[in-house]
Amino acid sequence: MNQKNWNSTGGYLISEIDPISGTVTFTNGEILSRGEVVGDVSERDMRRIQVRETIISHFEKEKQLFEFGIKTLSLFFIDEVAKYRVYNVDGEEENSEYGEMFEQEYINVLNDYITLEDTPYVRYLKGIDPNTTHTGYFSIDKHGRKVDSPTKRGSDESDDISAYDLILKNKERLLDFKEPVRFIFSHSALREGWDNPNVFQICTLKHGGISPIQKRQEVGRGLRLCVNQNGERMDLEKIGDAVHSINVLTVVASEGYKDFVADLQTGIKEALYDRPTKATPEYFSGKTIIVDEQPVVIDANQARDIYRYLIKNDYIDDNDSVTNEYRTDLKNELLSPLPEGIKNLGEGIHTLIQSVFDENVLKEMIDNGNKTKITENPLNDNFYKKEFKELWGGYINHQYAYSVEFDSDELIQKCIRHINENMSVTQLKYTVTSGQQNANLDEHSIERKESFKSLKSRTETLQHAATSQIKYDLVGKIAEGTTLTRRTVVKILSGIQNHIFALFKQNPEEFITKAIRLIKEQKATMIVEHIQYNQIDKQYDSTIFTTDKGSADFTKAFKAKKHVQDYVFTDGIAEKSVERKFAEDMDIADEVSVYAKLPKGFAIPTPVGNYSPDWAIAFYQGAVKHIYFIAETKGSMSSLDIRPIEKAKIACAKRVFNSISTNKVKYHEVDSYQSLLDVMEKI
Repeated sequence: MNQKNWNSTGGYLISEIDPISGTVTFTNGEILSRGEVVGDVSERDMRRIQVRETIISHFEKEKQLFEFGIKTLSLFFIDEVAKYRVYNVDGEEENSEYGEMFEQEYINVLNDYITLEDTPYVRYLKGIDPNTTHTGYFSIDKHGRKVDSPTKRGSDESDDISAYDLILKNKERLLDFKEPVRFIFSHSALREGWDNPNVFQICTLKHGGISPIQKRQEVGRGLRLCVNQNGERMDLEKIGDAVHSINVLTVVASEGYKDFVADLQTGIKEALYDRPTKATPEYFSGKTIIVDEQPVVIDANQARDIYRYLIKNDYIDDNDSVTNEYRTDLKNELLSPLPEGIKNLGEGIHTLIQSVFDENVLKEMIDNGNKTKITENPLNDNFYKKEFKELWGGYINHQYAYSVEFDSDELIQKCIRHINENMSVTQLKYTVTSGQQNANLDEHSIERKESFKSLKSRTETLQHAATSQIKYDLVGKIAEGTTLTRRTVVKILSGIQNHIFALFKQNPEEFITKAIRLIKEQKATMIVEHIQYNQIDKQYDSTIFTTDKGSADFTKAFKAKKHVQDYVFTDGIAEKSVERKFAEDMDIADEVSVYAKLPKGFAIPTPVGNYSPDWAIAFYQGAVKHIYFIAETKGSMSSLDIRPIEKAKIACAKRVFNSISTNKVKYHEVDSYQSLLDVMEKI
């Protein structure tokens, strides 16, 4: 804030500072958000601030992801090559304005992250030369010099093939920690070429006038799920709920947050112009969804059932738009059950409902990076209370190994019975639709693909599907999918009823897929029945509670009194998620002495993946039946709503805590604090 601005306004006097929202309010009514600048600020100063903030964001993200084996990349978009690199009289490359600026700011920020601790990450940083950690990807002229890429009219994307090829050739190398380049300067968005999945920061060092479409194109370069050093995609299956905190793109823009969001949302809305906005029977009818890995077409009757379900539960309003009630129940895993006739289509139906375009969803996609962050959340005095020390140190801080032995003949018989009872396939059908082009055509109807109207349709069953010339290795495919021997698979198939085996001819692909699923379900059941856990001579260090030091949003934290850390970060993005309400209720309960949200590092090994329970709770002596409790919070207590693999993990956890651990520690899944109290009286 400069002197000229101070004098002309009669003085800036602070009236209020709000650390949660990250704003300062002045007596003249002006509100300034963190990261905003007022007064006469030169463009060079603004660019330096952007570069510095991008580097800081890069280091914060890199520190978090390094232990996962994920390399962090940052991308700068600039106006012209000359601002980054120039050529001297000998034709050699030299840093220009942005190149010099980057190295100066990089060294300044680096010093804050080079600590006395000899950690792998610190060694990694020390091994990188500031001169080699940044580079530029630009077009190359006939003399081999980097030049501004030509762009297509109305776009900010490069149409230059050499730049496109250059990035494609180096894309995989950039993901290797041995490659020092982590910061890339580019003139343009580079059409399809620049889609490296590990771009976590994008900085736009460009003049104004960028259209919402161009802004969306640039941001789109950082919206792919990242990969680790082994090339494995960091998705929900690989890292669970951490997918949402790891795959976050930070954009450092020159304009204010509100202006940036408004333009970006405009671009997204334009891109989603053809998305449906109403949940009507017409929208659902004829849609194809996947059930048991097979396509199913929703008919008119099912579409009406879906529509009535939405109305009955207030999930759509009078305008057929999806309501906040639906979104809240979805986030809290409390959706009302579907009617019996369409219950088996549940996942596909809810996917269709969620695909109905809702502008409110855009608000949740973009967040202000300048909001106050919590960078440290250390263990507090509650961790050292007598009750928690006894629970943690005396009862649950153990690691386990498991063994499984079962009779293969028993598995074969169970699989035969399970397949006979549950195998079914859909007959292959086809639909013939007759239509006619409208007599009166206009530009709008053609653009909206409404120039034809359907007159009639009929659906027929494919009677001779079994005559297909495609040969299926039935035994081999099932053996591969279930990791059983071919001999075991042959015994299972030989034992099923003839009319069930005949279903293979009707729909070979679906038969194989379902057979694999049904056999794996029985394997999981038997594993749980026969698994044996043994405590090993190894414990967890208390640092597992504080290992994840990534900055977290202050506004999403719960300031607790009885938790072992000051702040509790619960799963779910709803304001009152099941976990958030559970924590709040425990914090004010007189009978609770101390509790902990157990970290992901505290895990029980199972044959279907590691399992981390949610909560460890210590009650006051005499207040309740069981002093110590391990709880798993679920949005629904119905076993029908819990996935089979999750069921198996929970069953294994019960084995550990309720059988071999101690009689004083009990484990159960609950959906509220009250249900926890109810459960304790019964077990």
